[in-house]
Amino acid sequence: ARIQRVDGPVKIDREDGARMSVVRANVRGRDMVGFVEAARQKVATELPLPNGYRLTWGGQFENQQRAAARLSIVVPVAIGLIFLLLFTTFGAIRQALLVLVNIPFALIGGVFALVLTGEYLSVPASVGFIALLGIAVLNGVVLVSYFNQLRAHGLSEHRIVVEGAMRRLRPVLMTASITALGLIPLLFASGPGSEVQRPLAVVVIGGLLSSTLLTLILLPILYRRYGGTSKGAK
Repeated sequence: ARIQRVDGPVKIDREDGARMSVVRANVRGRDMVGFVEAARQKVATELPLPNGYRLTWGGQFENQQRAAARLSIVVPVAIGLIFLLLFTTFGAIRQALLVLVNIPFALIGGVFALVLTGEYLSVPASVGFIALLGIAVLNGVVLVSYFNQLRAHGLSEHRIVVEGAMRRLRPVLMTASITALGLIPLLFASGPGSEVQRPLAVVVIGGLLSSTLLTLILLPILYRRYGGTSKGAK
């Protein structure tokens, strides 16, 4: 036998019967998906792999892709179920759609809040958008339900939207302000977990601002124009 010193790996890991080596990197100052896409292009052009070698991108990126795939199914299903509940509540497709209009109102504020704060669309931010769905729909239900009550009393269209918006101003503001004030501490969070807390709080607070303002201003206008419960709307 012959013994000699050679250079080689200290430890050999295997996965699926093949040797495996892990390269770790922490992403800061940019979004993870954009970083991985740029890294993939650079590796493909400057690091051709020999035959028998393969490269897999995992870690937090893999978890993010898996969560995004699940959200792409969960969110449409949730919106569909909300629409069915609204239709059974109001008995009119138009009014159910009017309440769902609040969802884009909330999304506008969430997107602008991410841009202004420099945050990226991550899984926590996506969860924040989902949380906005419930709050935005709740405010719409409060307004449209009261509009229908005033309509049942025989008020004119103008008085319905004006008095309804004025009398439901306080409940809508209370719903939005309590949620926003509860999330303010998360905006200034630091340390472990802040990368999850801050994007969620930014999205929810920004979405609440736009949703509340647009709900109180645009929703009464849309109800006056399209909120009638005629036979053709049922």
